[in-house]
Amino acid sequence: MNFLRGVMGGQSAGPQHTEAETIQKLCDRVASSTLLDDRRNAVRALKSLSKKYRLEVGIQAMEHLIHVLQTDRSDSEIIGYALDTLFNIISNDEEEELDENSIRQSEDLGSQFTEIFIKQQENVTLLLSLLEDFDFHVRWPGVKLLTALLKHLGPQVQQIILVSPMGVSRLMDLLADSREVIRNDGVLLLQALTRSNGAIQKIVAFENAFERLLDIITEEGNSDGGIVVEDCLILLQNLLKNNNSNQNFFKEGSYIQRMKPWFEVGDENSGWSAQKVTNLHLMLQLIRVLVSPTNPPGATSSCQKAMFQCGLLQQLCTILMATGIPADILTETINTVSEVIRGCQVNQDYFASVNAPSNPPRPAIVVLLMSMVNERQPFVLRCAVLYCFQCFLYKNQKGQGEIVSTLLPSTIDATGHSVSAGQLLCGGLFSTDSLSNWCAAVALAHALQENATQKEQLLRVQLATSIGNPPVSLLQQCTNILSQGDKIDRRGSKIQTRVGLLMLLCTWLSNCPIAVTHFLHNSANVPFLTGQIAENLGEEEQLVQGLCALLLGISIYFNDNSLENYMKEKLKQLIEKRIGKENFIEKLGFISKHELYSRASQKPQPNFPTPEYMVFDHEFTKLVKELEGVITKAIYKSSEEDKKEEEEKKTLEQHDSIVTHYKNVIREQDLQLEDLKQQISTLKCQNEQLQTAVTQQVSQIQQHKDQYNLLKVQLGKDNHHQSSHGDGAQMNGIQPEEIGRLREEIENLKSNQELLRSQLAEKDSLIEKLKSSQTSSDTNEATASARNSEQIAELKQELATLKSQLNSKSVEITKLQTEKQELLQKTEAFAQSVPVSGESEAAIAAKTTDVEGRLSALLQETKELKNEIKALSEERTSIKEQLDSSNSTIVILQNEKNQLEVNIKDAKKEQDDLLVLLADQDQKILSLKDRLKELGHPEEEEDESADQDDEDDEDEDDDKSQGDN
Repeated sequence: MNFLRGVMGGQSAGPQHTEAETIQKLCDRVASSTLLDDRRNAVRALKSLSKKYRLEVGIQAMEHLIHVLQTDRSDSEIIGYALDTLFNIISNDEEEELDENSIRQSEDLGSQFTEIFIKQQENVTLLLSLLEDFDFHVRWPGVKLLTALLKHLGPQVQQIILVSPMGVSRLMDLLADSREVIRNDGVLLLQALTRSNGAIQKIVAFENAFERLLDIITEEGNSDGGIVVEDCLILLQNLLKNNNSNQNFFKEGSYIQRMKPWFEVGDENSGWSAQKVTNLHLMLQLIRVLVSPTNPPGATSSCQKAMFQCGLLQQLCTILMATGIPADILTETINTVSEVIRGCQVNQDYFASVNAPSNPPRPAIVVLLMSMVNERQPFVLRCAVLYCFQCFLYKNQKGQGEIVSTLLPSTIDATGHSVSAGQLLCGGLFSTDSLSNWCAAVALAHALQENATQKEQLLRVQLATSIGNPPVSLLQQCTNILSQGDKIDRRGSKIQTRVGLLMLLCTWLSNCPIAVTHFLHNSANVPFLTGQIAENLGEEEQLVQGLCALLLGISIYFNDNSLENYMKEKLKQLIEKRIGKENFIEKLGFISKHELYSRASQKPQPNFPTPEYMVFDHEFTKLVKELEGVITKAIYKSSEEDKKEEEEKKTLEQHDSIVTHYKNVIREQDLQLEDLKQQISTLKCQNEQLQTAVTQQVSQIQQHKDQYNLLKVQLGKDNHHQSSHGDGAQMNGIQPEEIGRLREEIENLKSNQELLRSQLAEKDSLIEKLKSSQTSSDTNEATASARNSEQIAELKQELATLKSQLNSKSVEITKLQTEKQELLQKTEAFAQSVPVSGESEAAIAAKTTDVEGRLSALLQETKELKNEIKALSEERTSIKEQLDSSNSTIVILQNEKNQLEVNIKDAKKEQDDLLVLLADQDQKILSLKDRLKELGHPEEEEDESADQDDEDDEDEDDDKSQGDN
């Protein structure tokens, strides 16, 4: 710090210390000082000098300042001073008012320093990394410095940021900063970053920029907000203008719905500050960006529908009809509503239903047209209303019919209490204000655009010119005013009225032979046109001559030769005698060569700086481009060529009818082939389903077999387990008094045992029967399984046959399609090769016979293909029946198996009960014998023999059970 004072003091003490020397010493101190405080003080001193001595500091200190940014990142204070110094060097925004030359030099100096800074791309990357620091003294000057770099060399800096990893994402974090000054400067930085760079615009949009910006606008009070709202709206325009991807993302993200609260303004006259007017202008322009006619039609249409569905269009119409709205906001609102409804039938229908809050209510269209034909209204407002009316009628035949119907005699209000749109247009068409004449003529021409029906309807309109005179048609009145020329005293341009009427007549007569006949029926029209074209007038009148030539050319090209005096050939002879073909074509070319023609052809909106520029309509320039060439060809054609062309047309019409017939036949065959293809596809699907069903049935049969075998094994084990008991116990003697009782009990037990043995024998016989029935069922099942296996094999073989047949049919169908395509090409070639100069009728008949023969062969092959498909269907039905039979057999076997399992289960249960009873009886007998032995009673012979018999019986039973097992 003492060093800094010495330097500054020395600077004022004498001339030996100049500013350059002071800056040099400070730079040396920054480069060589080891103490951070010394470097910090030196950088702060450079910051204070950078505003006044921008060039010197920039030349000597920039490299040192960049080095500070690289090495002293741990100290936010010195980083902030370095960033502020670099900002002052690159963008000296603190300068006082300078003249134009000084400002240009300052900008050139900033661009040079910017180029030096970004020469090393690492410097920009370093700056981006510094913006991640949350410290206010680092982030804020970093944002300002990067904004200044983008201001001077935007494309180069944009490219560096684009290739920097996470470069754009780091800058997007600025919008979430809680400190408003950084957030607001971040918006300005993103404005400069997104200008004219579609790639960065997409990245910013997908980094949730729309959500954040709309939140900021809402927080700041929408249209009542300050400069921050304006900056956010400019950034939104940068992101959306000419960027179809971002526009689609904006629409799909439901952000259009969030725009509706912007336009909730009241009718009061207060509250319209300059900032609010600016904000609303930008908001309206943002809507126009989304629905601009230059956008892809699909994108514009979807945005228009979304604006209607969310109520945004209704809100704009409310502003349109409200009172107390500033004139410039009203004009921009009209232009915005125009593009929101342009070409969208739903929006156009809604706009037609809008009424102004008057007593009685009037349609909004009528109120707007009243402003258009009122010469006291501002010029820009009248242009906006004309654009709105054009957009309402664009591709809207329903609206065109409603406008023309207000001119027809049956719909005119006889009371005169209400004025219609048609009456306003007629009033403007025949007023003494040339601007009203032009606007009304163009508006009426748009009511006829590409609508032959309304062109014919407008011929019915009759006008009452004065009391006592018969009414004249609207077409006649237009030609009368046109022929009077400058005789009527009008306010405004001399040629504007005639140009407007000529554009209306050209639009009316084009593609409408009936209107051409009505026009030519007036014998004064053709002489007037030829007279205008033949004269050598001044440069201002050349445009009128060109339009007269266009109108006369339309009268020739769309002439149906219904008037003998004004047939095509006679009109062309008249042109050749009175004007000359070359002169006529030259005058016709005056239209497209006019300086205002290309300007009007660029965009649909009639945007003219002054009324003198209001000459051409956008849609009319399309008509001129379409008709100029065909009229030129029509003028140069001779009568023989015309006759030859007529004959060719007739011949072509005849051959076209033949070709059309064959095309219809081929179309029918195409439909039949499509049906056959569908049938084949259905058969393939059904065959696949049948194969799947067969596979499932085979697996189910195998499962049933496995389950049945398992049950047989389990039943055999249970029977084998029953043979385990013996009775070899011996008895001791018993007391004499107990012998009788014991013998009686033994006899009873023996009788019970006999009874049980008889029951057991019955059960054994029942089991034998069940086993025999089970064996038969096994045999039946095996037979059924074999039969099913054979059926499955046959089905597989038939399916393979079907597949081969289907493949062959596919080949045949492909062949048929190829032959059909060749036939179609030959038919078209036949149509194109119709003889112009007279081919022989025999050749034509031969070609026709050849085509018919090929068609007959094609029909025969199609019939054969149908028969084969029918045979395939019958085979499929038989396969299905066989499968149904197999399914029923499987169901029967399953039922028999289930019944056998139930019977076996019941028999097993009863056998278990008998075995339990036998075991109890044996136990009782053994206990009695034991008691007899204890009493000392000898065993009798009959008992031994009986016991021996019992043992023999039991041995036989055991042998029998083992044999069964």
